[in-house]
Amino acid sequence: MKTTFFPSYTIGSDAYGEIVKICRPYGNKAVVLGGEKAINAAENKIKCAVKDSSLKITGFFHFGGEASMENIERLKEIPQVKDADMIFAVGGGKAIDTGKVLAHTTVRPFFTFPTIASTCASCTSLGILYYPDGSLREYSISNIPPVHIFIDSEIIVNAPNKYLWAGIGDSMAKYFETSVSSRGDELIHSQAMGVSLGNMCNGPFVKYGEKALNDCRDHTVSPELEEIILGIIVSTGFVSNLVSMDITSGLAHAVYNGFTVLSQIEEYGHLHGEIVSYGILILLIADRQKEEFERVFRFNKSLGLPTKLSDLHSSMKDADKVIEKALKGIDVNHYPYHVTPEMIREAMESIEAYNESCK
Repeated sequence: MKTTFFPSYTIGSDAYGEIVKICRPYGNKAVVLGGEKAINAAENKIKCAVKDSSLKITGFFHFGGEASMENIERLKEIPQVKDADMIFAVGGGKAIDTGKVLAHTTVRPFFTFPTIASTCASCTSLGILYYPDGSLREYSISNIPPVHIFIDSEIIVNAPNKYLWAGIGDSMAKYFETSVSSRGDELIHSQAMGVSLGNMCNGPFVKYGEKALNDCRDHTVSPELEEIILGIIVSTGFVSNLVSMDITSGLAHAVYNGFTVLSQIEEYGHLHGEIVSYGILILLIADRQKEEFERVFRFNKSLGLPTKLSDLHSSMKDADKVIEKALKGIDVNHYPYHVTPEMIREAMESIEAYNESCK
């Protein structure tokens, strides 16, 4: 199987029209795995795209609701899944990561069909796995991204706009995390390319983000909206594929991992990118980037992204649990300085105080 940093992609309301041409060289049978709502949104378009062709869909199956090894093992035993030549992973990050890791572990090509633009999962080789209770389990490391990404902007614009909103927060972290994590390193070519490309995860989001979010709320496909969709899925995904895990992640994602242990995060449906956007503020305070912190704080405010713990139904009483989990992972193992529990706690307290001063 060919390995490449850059999967190909198509975007537009007719993106699925290329399915047969692009996928047929990889076999005759594809199985579709995804979330229930995602399959409902994409099923008819996929069926129409393969109608009267030699490419057959062997079945549409719900991924199980969590990107867990338990669900992956269950799916492996389904006869239609076993029999398929390729995997079509449809939906958001967890659905796509489930199909991705299943494809990796069974050595089959996979294609992604994001129905929301909330993370870069549909572009990357990395899979993020969770325990059945929703807490982080591990990163599934691979160098095999999808063969192709089918980005139907019409489906995405008709999904709840909260996913695009959270995707903006998640994607902006890529710039700040790679620039800090790589500080002082002598980078090889691909790593240096990835860090440089990280700039695409900053300026364009500030430029187009607010307009794109308003267009998404109005269910209007616009050039600005497609720029942000491509920024979330492709720009951010390419950075992840080029840069090693110890550089592509950082304190913002460590903070996200920390919040996964709080029951209220699941209870209130807080999204990955939403929490990561708060983690960017922690990163900037800890890194003493005062001007950037103030800029991102204002940007978060303008889009309604979190700027304080209460926005995440949390408080300083939860800090110890969050910090303990955040520092258990690998996200800040490669950093220009040692990140301590006190550093994160002080950043949280500083952000709470800054919010008070802005009233």
